[in-house]
Amino acid sequence: MPLLSASLGLTRYRVVEAIPDSLWREAPKRLKDNAFRDIDATTDERSFGWCNIDNMLDMDWAESPPEKGHYLCFALRLDTRRIPPAVFKKHCMIALAGELEQAKAEGKAFISKDRRREIREQVMLRLRARSLPVPAVFDAVWSMRTGRILLASTNAKAKALFEDHFNLTFGLNLEPLTPFFLAMDMLGEAATPRLETLEPSNFV
Repeated sequence: MPLLSASLGLTRYRVVEAIPDSLWREAPKRLKDNAFRDIDATTDERSFGWCNIDNMLDMDWAESPPEKGHYLCFALRLDTRRIPPAVFKKHCMIALAGELEQAKAEGKAFISKDRRREIREQVMLRLRARSLPVPAVFDAVWSMRTGRILLASTNAKAKALFEDHFNLTFGLNLEPLTPFFLAMDMLGEAATPRLETLEPSNFV
């Protein structure tokens, strides 16, 4: 589990809206309703959703519940099929060469643009069917006391996906707790003009 790693990158969030008390009771069902769906037996390019923080294969939270003390713990799983461009190019060339040979046998001198596009799409589907998706898991811990959330990632795409899926699941919006927002949170709205005029220090 990344949160138990020796070192990791964290993104801190706060929930913008007030959190209704009923949400904590509904949270396990909401996580299951928006859980990860496996794509190993498909040709889908990617799939994402929630899974058990203790086991990325557990999308029903059968192994352990998401509630751990006064924290709600879950993970965002993202499975992606990546076809290397060189592999795709090679198989497109093979498919196009075979198509051109067949076209010449039928008295045609070229392959139409639409047919070329169709061949490329077919090649991509065939390669995806032969390729296993690569999983990535991003742990999240949500404090039921403070409403603050820790996400075990600083990757921009992972954060955007997490924020969007969180909003879809819980109907709440997240705000990253950058140093600026942390300072404003501690000092109050009145300190905003002073914070906005601060210049970074040069330690060189």
